[in-house]
Amino acid sequence: MPVRIRLQRHGKKGKPFFWIVAADARAKRDGKFLDKIGTYNPNTNPATIDLNVDSAVQWLNNGAQPSETAKRLLSYKGALLKHHLQGGVAKGALTQEQADAKFAAWVAEKEQAVAGKVAGLTKDQAAAKAKALEAEKAVNQARIDAAQAAVAAAEAPAEEVAEEVAEEVVAEEAAAEEAPAAEEATEEEATEEEA
Repeated sequence: MPVRIRLQRHGKKGKPFFWIVAADARAKRDGKFLDKIGTYNPNTNPATIDLNVDSAVQWLNNGAQPSETAKRLLSYKGALLKHHLQGGVAKGALTQEQADAKFAAWVAEKEQAVAGKVAGLTKDQAAAKAKALEAEKAVNQARIDAAQAAVAAAEAPAEEVAEEVAEEVVAEEAAAEEAPAAEEATEEEATEEEA
């Protein structure tokens, strides 16, 4: 029975989530499987891969053939490297301790690279958030300035109207004061003519 290590799709439409399984090559994609050896979630950044490396190496030792995507995932998590090192131990080129030390060093280096990527992503997200906040502050300040200008423009004509009304009132009062003086002058002229 040919065994394949492949992905089995789960999750909802547009949000796939995969199980990494060892299954009979003749079984349906999402059908029966022999062993679930991990999960793969491509919806996160970086993608979340949870893999039982020892179980994957055991299936590889038994002759299971990984699909292309599963092969990339096994390589990313170090299962193929561990399988390769186990082959070296079986041939006598390495001791088990040397193989374990090499694998542990590789895993530590890989974890450091992933942590660096995560730190870079969080830094980029923080920078993008700060940039968006500055842009929003600029837009809000422009709105406030525009509103203040509109209020000032609305108040300016009202002040001009008030000044014009005040000038008219002053002019009317001056005219009213001049009118009795003019009447008195005309009365004095009329009395002078009669005399």
